Amino acid sequence: MEIIKNFPCLSILLCMFAAIISSALKGRGARWLNSFVIAAVSVLSFAVLYLTITTKESYVYVMGHFPAPFGNEIRFGSLEAGMALFFCVIMMLSLNGGRKKLLLEINPAKENLYYIMVDLLLSSLLALVYTNDLFTAYVFVEINTISACGLIMITERGHTIEAATRYMIMSLLGSGLFLIGICLLYDLTGHLLMSNIKAGIDAIVANGTYHTPLLVTIALIVVGLAIKSALFPFHAWLPNAYGYSTVSSAAILSSLVSKGYIFLLIKIIYRVIGFDTFRDSKIINVLFVFGLAGMIMGSLSAIRENDIRRMISFSSVAQIGYIYMGFGLGTAVGMVASVFHMLSHAATKSLLFVSGSGLTDVSGGHKEFLELTGSAYRNICAGLAFTVGSLSMVGIPVFSGFVSKLLFSQAAILNEHKVLPTLIALAISTILNTIYFMKTVIRIYTPAHGKYASASWKENPAYAVTLLLFIILNVVLGMCSQPITDWIAQGLSVFA
Repeated sequence: MEIIKNFPCLSILLCMFAAIISSALKGRGARWLNSFVIAAVSVLSFAVLYLTITTKESYVYVMGHFPAPFGNEIRFGSLEAGMALFFCVIMMLSLNGGRKKLLLEINPAKENLYYIMVDLLLSSLLALVYTNDLFTAYVFVEINTISACGLIMITERGHTIEAATRYMIMSLLGSGLFLIGICLLYDLTGHLLMSNIKAGIDAIVANGTYHTPLLVTIALIVVGLAIKSALFPFHAWLPNAYGYSTVSSAAILSSLVSKGYIFLLIKIIYRVIGFDTFRDSKIINVLFVFGLAGMIMGSLSAIRENDIRRMISFSSVAQIGYIYMGFGLGTAVGMVASVFHMLSHAATKSLLFVSGSGLTDVSGGHKEFLELTGSAYRNICAGLAFTVGSLSMVGIPVFSGFVSKLLFSQAAILNEHKVLPTLIALAISTILNTIYFMKTVIRIYTPAHGKYASASWKENPAYAVTLLLFIILNVVLGMCSQPITDWIAQGLSVFA
């Protein structure tokens, strides 16, 4: 079992070295290396998850054998290991779902560059999940940002270059605020390791000193990561970034990149600031308001869209609002609901992007709703998968989205001051979700009489299997939610 404690560090290094090696490989070699690395990291993450679940403990891996406060640490428990495994699964399925179209969307000579970006992105996500050092987290936040920009603009079209530029501007603003917050924390506590910072903050709170600087520091960190994860109203970059990038890139960006930042924020809330200190800072009220606004405004924007990819993108704004609304409830149950919704949204949104691509392929490449009429008959697998994803987003029982909304409702009831606005926002958001997702489902199942009515489509078996696995994952999250929420609660309990 002792060797398993090295696996988190090994996982990060594997991805980074794969990116370096891929720079000397051709596209096919980089593709196979990427697939091998994701599979290997999945196996390593599963081993770490098995260890942490059976022992119900968290472990610290000291890099370079330099103890705190001088060295760098990786800390992992069951929640970190499970999230790392989940990220690998979603990334593998997202890449497989869009692999056939990739060479049609990008210059074949740049295929290896694409997989370099994917490898770096996965390494940064794993580092954000596992690191116990705030400055290391900042470094990998920047690696994550650069990799995501590369995935957006690799198609070299005007829309994607503009989207990548807007994404970079907003991300740098968020990164800057986050870095200033880290500097202030270092000034207040003299440490960069999360556990040591937590001890310093506890002393500050107990002594009643530096209240205002601590409040400003918490606000800077929270706002910085909220900007990077596209919380309303900092979401202007998101629709074009997701809507015009490659299919795999859209699925990965919507499902994983924002979740990496949010997971880092959860770690900071528990392991750096302390959940009680964070709740008492009243910043949760700001997150609560922005979360509710995002739930409504994101859905309203989605309703107005006539482009299926941009409609799915605006839906992500609403779903990010759900997560931050859960934070704003200021309860342990609310945090569990938010973490579960991270899993639900990642599994469902990648399914929607990948299946939506199949619907546009049989509609002459058009993404407008009128052109998608009857596309579910032309591509049966994509139509079924998109319907499942839509039902999950609406919150139909059996699927993961229903469990998310149920958990948020239960969490709201435990906070008597916020229960009414939460339940009202959930109801309104659910109605709006139904409008734009069911409108799309009705459209793709409306018999077509136009130029695509008799279009034939030869199904790709790998694509069909990928959609099936996405559907199974969604149903598993919906039907086996109790052990999953127990795992999340147990993981959060040992976070600190």
